[in-house]
Amino acid sequence: MENNEKPEVWLCGPLPNIPSLLQPAAHALLQAQEEINKLGQNFPSDLLWVKPAGLASVGFHMQHLAGVLDRLLTYARGESLSNEQLEYLKQESKSPFPGCSFNDLLQNLNRQFTISIFQIERTDSLTLLEVRTVGRAQIPSTHLGLIFHAAEHTMRHLGQLLVTIKFLESDTFKNIKS
Repeated sequence: MENNEKPEVWLCGPLPNIPSLLQPAAHALLQAQEEINKLGQNFPSDLLWVKPAGLASVGFHMQHLAGVLDRLLTYARGESLSNEQLEYLKQESKSPFPGCSFNDLLQNLNRQFTISIFQIERTDSLTLLEVRTVGRAQIPSTHLGLIFHAAEHTMRHLGQLLVTIKFLESDTFKNIKS
């Protein structure tokens, strides 16, 4: 780590107001948020929905990250998805409006990170082993399992997002494109 870089979130100690067992999940979400916000808010809008080599687009990852956090934490609260959440899921691979930019998607994602951390702060540790169900099939999980899956799924898509952006910004892609 260079002197001017701050350490990763998990190396900064416990987060205030986060239950002890949920510290790793909150650390992962906040780390993902930091890394996504460092990506550069100047990402070209014309590349937002490009699927290089059939990979998911940057726009998809940004929308999916926000949507999956919302959905998994809805299940963690013991609730079913709303019609709006189901509609969002169907639209994750499409631009939400003409002229949508990376910054627009980043703003939406940052809002969801804030909501997610707020929910984790208010999670009663005594409920972590309670069974929650997922989806129409009512697949059983636990409150804890859903929160941890939200964190690990976020990190998985962060990795994919970083690789896709790196490739789209590479000279290799620019040469293929021209």
